[in-house]
Amino acid sequence: MKLSIRSLSKSYAATRGTVEALSNLQLQVGEAEFVSLVGTSGCGKSTLLHIIGGLEAASSGTIELDGELVRGPGAELGLVFQRPSLFPWLSVLENVRFPHTLRRKRTPSPSPRELENRALLVENLLRLVGLWDFRNAYPAELSGGMQQRAAIARALVARPDVLLMDEPFGALDAQTREEMQELLLHVNALHRTTTLFVTHDIDEALLLSDRVIVLSPRPGRIIGDITVPFARDRRSAELKLDPDFLQLKRQLMALLRHRTERASALESLNER
Repeated sequence: MKLSIRSLSKSYAATRGTVEALSNLQLQVGEAEFVSLVGTSGCGKSTLLHIIGGLEAASSGTIELDGELVRGPGAELGLVFQRPSLFPWLSVLENVRFPHTLRRKRTPSPSPRELENRALLVENLLRLVGLWDFRNAYPAELSGGMQQRAAIARALVARPDVLLMDEPFGALDAQTREEMQELLLHVNALHRTTTLFVTHDIDEALLLSDRVIVLSPRPGRIIGDITVPFARDRRSAELKLDPDFLQLKRQLMALLRHRTERASALESLNER
């Protein structure tokens, strides 16, 4: 499923006047492509993801999936946030199959064969993320990493065309975060879902992505589109020591640093 973002802008009304969060974004994400968004805090990364997911409205511009306009939330879009946002009163199994429960209430009753296929998909996803043995546990009984695994499985159970991930590992400790990165690489290799991933971590972006998009300080504009040349069968410990990986990391850091310093200088001039 191809994602197309055309001439997208977003402005907010604030006490100091209009705040321009995003300005004239143009972005194409190909089918089964994994694209990360990086940039300084406040550059509009999460805002862009929320607009694509139908959680916020754009001021102007369009979002299309294979040429069809996206007008709001739908089953074709899966969302994973920094906090897992699981329902605390539901078990892991009930949380993961919740999209099926919701769909069943909105559509005619599925056939026994369809119900069987859905149950098998839920089981396969829970096994994939290592939570089948914890299927009857409740979110409060799980670690942060386990909760995020459940959230990823829940997002995938609806078989979305596009997976939107907003800093899903940002609240995890370093070791758990690395484990989750390895898991996401594995899940992506199996499902090949088109993915847009927001992160502050350059290492994470380079490890996971086919491309890394760099946004400028506010208003967010695309100032870099870096192709990541490494094969998909990646291992974080090895790749992060690769000279080509380190060179790409330096390139991204230099781009971010230059734009941030320039934006700070312009802001200082405007305040005089």
